[in-house]
Amino acid sequence: MARIAGVNIPTNKRVHIALTYIHGIGRTAALKILEACKIGDYAKNSFPRVNELTEEQISKIREQIDQNYKVEGELRREIQINIKRLMDMSCYRGLRHRKGLPVRGQRTHTNARTRKGPAVAIAGKKLATKK
Repeated sequence: MARIAGVNIPTNKRVHIALTYIHGIGRTAALKILEACKIGDYAKNSFPRVNELTEEQISKIREQIDQNYKVEGELRREIQINIKRLMDMSCYRGLRHRKGLPVRGQRTHTNARTRKGPAVAIAGKKLATKK
């Protein structure tokens, strides 16, 4: 099992898919890393599986990621610092983060259950029906 950037990447998957298991690396970044390391053939869409890589190729990938990408703990820390900065400034986005509401302009009247949590019934909310 190959270990890159502190993550055990799956051995049975193709390299460009397995690299996406690292936080901060998506499909496009994985393809750019492999292109820089000259592993696989992008034109033919043929990439080796992780267990077919040599130790030299794995070390090239590791170096490429260390030099050019923020991944895993460092990236998570930076994101948390940015959110904390917004909250400390008390700007609109910071207030939304603080209240646990959607930050990017989504509607909250009927949706946003993922951010707001499960719906809570309010006593006396339903109006009495007329007879």
